[in-house]
Amino acid sequence: MSTKRDYYEVLGVGRSAGADEIKKAYRKVAMQYHPDRNPGDNEAEEKFKEAAEAYEVLSDAEKKAKYDRFGHQAFAPGSGGFGGGHASNMQDIFSQFGDIFGEDIFGDFFGGQGGGRSRGGGRRATGQRGSNLRVKLKLNFEEISKGVTKNIKVKKYVSCNTCTGSGAKDKGSMQTCSSCNGSGQVRKVQNTFLGQMQTVTTCPTCNGEGATITAKCQSCKGEGRVYGEEMVSLDIPAGVQEGMQLSLSGKGNAGERGGANGDLIILIEEEAHPHLHRDGLNVAFELFVTFPDAVFGTNVEVPTIDGKAKIKIPAGTQSGKIFRLKGKGFPEVNGYSKGDQLIHVNVWTPQNVSSEERSMLERMNDSNNFKPHPDKNDKSFFEKLKEAFS
Repeated sequence: MSTKRDYYEVLGVGRSAGADEIKKAYRKVAMQYHPDRNPGDNEAEEKFKEAAEAYEVLSDAEKKAKYDRFGHQAFAPGSGGFGGGHASNMQDIFSQFGDIFGEDIFGDFFGGQGGGRSRGGGRRATGQRGSNLRVKLKLNFEEISKGVTKNIKVKKYVSCNTCTGSGAKDKGSMQTCSSCNGSGQVRKVQNTFLGQMQTVTTCPTCNGEGATITAKCQSCKGEGRVYGEEMVSLDIPAGVQEGMQLSLSGKGNAGERGGANGDLIILIEEEAHPHLHRDGLNVAFELFVTFPDAVFGTNVEVPTIDGKAKIKIPAGTQSGKIFRLKGKGFPEVNGYSKGDQLIHVNVWTPQNVSSEERSMLERMNDSNNFKPHPDKNDKSFFEKLKEAFS
């Protein structure tokens, strides 16, 4: 599982953020950790690169959609994603996002703008974002192979119906914060040897929400949410694997006082199959046949992901032979490849024999036909493995 931070968390925006909001958020983070403002600070440089990587994905509609559904797994090797290439040094970052850094990024800090009005000129969104939830979802081989829609009941914080999430007793109990005039931020201008420096901090009166509550809702005690449950429908794509995480935007805990909902993270678990084993996109089955069947040949029925299939065991089949059922494995997530089913033949050797059977076997052992005579067409065990999984 990935150890990377969530891209939305890196930029400090919700999953419903639009392109302009994402760009503004990235510019803000980039200014904070810009190398010119943090000379010699390796940690700031890494956060600067991290923000550039997040913006590269979230500013691209196609990449963003894929990330919203599959998280960092969307760009893992073999996932059918876009690949993990991102700006890795300062030159790359400035060349890729020159339209952002081409502006005077220190204008806001060194006397570029004054006054208490927020940069966007609009009112700050109220409330605090809800936390993400993680649930485990166990799927069998058939569900993984075909994709499935699951309806699950999730216990979580939901928006208060009484106050519709505001946390206030009524409309008259919510008023614009007088300290920040609803922007959620306060600005302070200081004179320094470099000139005037303007800093922006979260408003201490309203904690950045832009509004204050004079009388709290009795149902939720002013939180704007209560603990409850919700039935959530999950569309699971075909081909998911054990440990993969899928993200459902806005289906996590409700935010406080009208804040955005968190996300629901689904951790995929595979239910063990009674006969089959998974190996990437392929599935494997161990077939045991009797010695006479291996000598004379036979037709057998083997289990597959979606039922049973008949295969022919030719006369003279050796133990270790691998048969392939084309296309009977798992599909690639959001890709076009599909795995196969590999059937590994094991000739069963009796562990206990009667005296009569022993005599028969001893007589056969003297026959030249029962002595090993491998030729160049009989592949070794390692060659068979290489052929099966290539």
